[in-house]
Amino acid sequence: MIESLPLPIDAAWLLAVVQTLLFVFVAPLLSGWIKRIKCHMQNRAAPSVFQPYRDLAKLLRKHTVLADNASWLFRFTPYLVFAATILAAAVVPLIALQLPTAQIADVIVLVGFLALARFFLALAGLDIGTAFGGMGASREMMIGALAEPVLMMTAFTVSMSAATTNLSEAMGYTLSSGLVLRPSFLFAALGLMLVAVAETGRVPVDTPATHLELTMVHEAMILEYTGRHLALIEWASKIKLMVYLVLIANLFLPWGIATELTLAELGKGTVAIAGKLILLGMALVVWETVMAKMRIFRVPPYLGFAFLLSLLGMLTHVVLETGG
Repeated sequence: MIESLPLPIDAAWLLAVVQTLLFVFVAPLLSGWIKRIKCHMQNRAAPSVFQPYRDLAKLLRKHTVLADNASWLFRFTPYLVFAATILAAAVVPLIALQLPTAQIADVIVLVGFLALARFFLALAGLDIGTAFGGMGASREMMIGALAEPVLMMTAFTVSMSAATTNLSEAMGYTLSSGLVLRPSFLFAALGLMLVAVAETGRVPVDTPATHLELTMVHEAMILEYTGRHLALIEWASKIKLMVYLVLIANLFLPWGIATELTLAELGKGTVAIAGKLILLGMALVVWETVMAKMRIFRVPPYLGFAFLLSLLGMLTHVVLETGG
């Protein structure tokens, strides 16, 4: 286990808050950078990396228009989705392990926050009673029902090696074990990558730039949202993308993350996670460029393959790595 460095509790909590705020305010920048690189690869005019900030600011200034039959659930959901996504981000270690939030950095807590946001967003899509909202909600719940078990099994593959479901302790175990090639980690990482694509609404499962309602999943649920409500939901989706990329980077390649709360270690952790996010973002761009949007009935086999990879990871750990 990693030894804790004595630090004033208020300073440690401040660092935990700063780490969460980095998720909140860097996520739009990451999304804008991914979109810019994707445009360059497709020989299209690329917007500024700061364009997501401008879009969010414009939506926050706009007046909110609500349907006549919108209930309190429809009005309340954007705030709950945004809050639940921020709490999920607070659970995932970003630049340091030894923080007060490490005590609740459990994979079950993470899945619970993400499931809570999805559940209420699907209810909001059904609340107005439009055809596209109901269609998007049903598709989102289908994807969630298939993706969440994969996320759990992927994290449990790592947790079985570390004998804990705590993300910080699992990352610390991987660090202390050194660079060891584990087939179980390889299968689990591949499964988590496929799930991350589906959970964040990226190609080939969904596309955030679509304008055809019949192919929408996430966008169909939020067609009735405008103004600050739409801004909060879009902001939450960008944070969710960063959460998954950080989870992939730090769960399977935690090298560079700060193990002591010193300026040198924190600086090293910041540079390390920035480099990992750049590499993962480029990999996502290449994946979306070479892949085409699949039809909705092909999504279950896609997620079934991700489930198979995560299951192989768990079985490989039991059979080959523990001698069971």
